[in-house]
Amino acid sequence: MKHRILFAAMVALALSVMGAGPAVAAPAKAKCAGAAKTKACKPAPASLAKKKASSSKKSVKVARAGRNAARLTARGKRVLAGRLAAARRQAARAHAAEEPLTLRLDGFGQPLLGSSAFYVVNQDTGEVLLQRGAHRVMPIASITKLMTAIVVLESRSSLNEVLSITENDIDHLKGTGSRLGLGTRLTREEMLQLALMSSENRAASALARNYPGGRAAFVEAMNVQARLLGMNETRFYDSTGLTPRNVSTPHDLSRMVIAAARYPLIREFTTTIERYVHVNGQVKLFRNTNGLVKSPDWNIGVSKTGYISEAGRCLVMQAWMGGQPLSIVLLDSNGRNMRVVDAQRVRLWLEERPELLAGARRSPQG
Repeated sequence: MKHRILFAAMVALALSVMGAGPAVAAPAKAKCAGAAKTKACKPAPASLAKKKASSSKKSVKVARAGRNAARLTARGKRVLAGRLAAARRQAARAHAAEEPLTLRLDGFGQPLLGSSAFYVVNQDTGEVLLQRGAHRVMPIASITKLMTAIVVLESRSSLNEVLSITENDIDHLKGTGSRLGLGTRLTREEMLQLALMSSENRAASALARNYPGGRAAFVEAMNVQARLLGMNETRFYDSTGLTPRNVSTPHDLSRMVIAAARYPLIREFTTTIERYVHVNGQVKLFRNTNGLVKSPDWNIGVSKTGYISEAGRCLVMQAWMGGQPLSIVLLDSNGRNMRVVDAQRVRLWLEERPELLAGARRSPQG
């Protein structure tokens, strides 16, 4: 019997070294060696040990495969959910594009808009065509960047000077991201275009930080420009619009849009559809945040969108209709695409009333 026990122990040890036996086999046999000499204490045949080892390995493989499958399934579900959500958004946009625009009027014959405040004025004649809450003071989000551009251009700083994105340009207020990573080096002109076209907050921050006298001097210059333009209910506290302390009114913003239209670079940059830019060794595509700039139904001279939760969705434009330049301000719309829908409703409403634009006609600025 002792020889059998010794033989079984040697077999178990060999199987363990070869990786075929379970790690718990040896303790079990050691316990049996000191037990009474009974039939229950007889060692298992080598074939049975191999079967158990094989079964154990299969169990481990099955368990590992199960865990991997679970991870893959969870990842697949997330990917599938993302794709389905994107497909639903695309279908909704396509449906909205195909669906005829409905124009509902209020009791005064004016279009019902989803923006809580708006102002539409003929730039040439000064005639107010539509308004609601014209002097209501509200956060203006990235509409701010039009004044940022005005101050940059009025400073006469070199547009070819290379500026860098640093830690000081990271948004710690709202936690927004950016496609301009730390260390990105672009010219002042490129920073200006990305701030206007794609509403890049880090670009707007870098522009203010590299102003003579720094950010404080830049913000002061913004407020001085506002006073010069007669924007008496407007206050600026930063160059990006991320702070809700940047406030204005639809009436004041209309003045800013008209002033911005006098700068060829602002007209060009705010209406550029897209641009490829070299960022840290990579070529990245930046697009305009206002999809209307690529619509053949619109002739837009100046455009800027804005959004923070306190301001809602905002849109300002200088647009030509019936040969007339109009300043359009739409603030705090109640849906992601509502500001665009409101702009379309304004255009449709004016097209149905050509007498409102029957004044002296002239061509858009070149």
